[in-house]
Amino acid sequence: MPASTREAVRVAVLADSDTRWKWGALTARRITTATAEPTGFVLRGRATPTERQLAETGVSTTTPREVTGAEFLRAVRDAEARGEGFDVVVLALVGGTVRAVLQGLADLGLARRPVIVTGYVGVVYEKLTDGLLLRHGADVVLANSRHDAERFRAVYEGVGAGADSVVEAALPFLGGAPHTPEAGRDTLVFAAQPSVPATRTERAYVLKRLIGHARLHPGREVLLKLRSKPGEHTTHLEEFPFQKLVRELDPPANFRLVYGHMGEVLDRTDLLVTVSSTAALEALHRRIPTAILTDLGVREALGNHHFVGSGLLASFDRLDKGLAPTPDESWLARQGVASDSPYEAAFDTARDRVAELLALPALPPITPYYTAETAPGYLPGILARHRLDVTAPEPRESGLRRVVREAARGAYRHGVQRVAPVIRRLGEL
Repeated sequence: MPASTREAVRVAVLADSDTRWKWGALTARRITTATAEPTGFVLRGRATPTERQLAETGVSTTTPREVTGAEFLRAVRDAEARGEGFDVVVLALVGGTVRAVLQGLADLGLARRPVIVTGYVGVVYEKLTDGLLLRHGADVVLANSRHDAERFRAVYEGVGAGADSVVEAALPFLGGAPHTPEAGRDTLVFAAQPSVPATRTERAYVLKRLIGHARLHPGREVLLKLRSKPGEHTTHLEEFPFQKLVRELDPPANFRLVYGHMGEVLDRTDLLVTVSSTAALEALHRRIPTAILTDLGVREALGNHHFVGSGLLASFDRLDKGLAPTPDESWLARQGVASDSPYEAAFDTARDRVAELLALPALPPITPYYTAETAPGYLPGILARHRLDVTAPEPRESGLRRVVREAARGAYRHGVQRVAPVIRRLGEL
């Protein structure tokens, strides 16, 4: 039965990290008429977020259920069997996992499959072509700006794949009150990223410059906004956490490490500094002065090349002298931030597209670009890695299984943050 003939729209969100859960849950609300909370699932794996990380996103009072890919597919199948099938599924995942889940959903052979929506959680500065082609086959591929929509369509059309699925929208977590300076408040926030910059030397350099800036400006509060606590993981691996590097230094009292919801931190920010974090777009949308660091170069590996032409590129030397960059308005418009149009209107096209698909008597088959014919040396490996066999016996959950799983995660994180750097240093001797 098309969802348009029912009052309620049932939505599921499958995410593989805390930031993608935030993107997926907020996207589900913005592009559907669903009034109930989306049913949330987080994929069990390397970047499985902790309950603290999920709560810190602030997007839901209900903790999403941790599942394997096969368990998610069983949940979709079983919901339909109960007459409670999902109308929309939002895949907030990396590209390879999106392609595997698309295959799994197609193989379920549901009487009526859900509308499948996917996209990107932030700035798309690497693996554009590969990531997009892995996402091809979803009914809706959301682009966060006009700039991204043009790039996405160019890739799909350039390989002869249909580009109708690309729909321009916006990042779903923009918003908040416009920046208003307050007398007596002067706060610089550095938005940290787990793997940018990547090396210990580069991360130590950034930390020392932040501390040096705090010493130069004793009346300014300098906050280092962190994504995760030691032992937690995010979308990208963090080998050299700032929390550990700062132990070797002696920062002044006006320098602090902070956690929490980015929107709440931005409420008290007067200058946002980052290498290439999506937090820059959140700040710009609120007209908070923003600087993109050039100290380590303007490079694709850092992602700050995305901001060429923005007017925001600056070095610590210039920030130390009091620079607050002025953004280029045409660049902002192309990025879909600080627009003159109402923010909510950015999702109208996506909402209409989903409604049109829900109203169809039947949805067309899932037809990805990557198939056994177009990518016989690539696709089988992707599908094999994800092992989405819903016919396999479902493992029984137990206290012992949970303990072993957490121990394995802890060992993996220990290896990334402690053992790997030591091995790398030994290899340089």
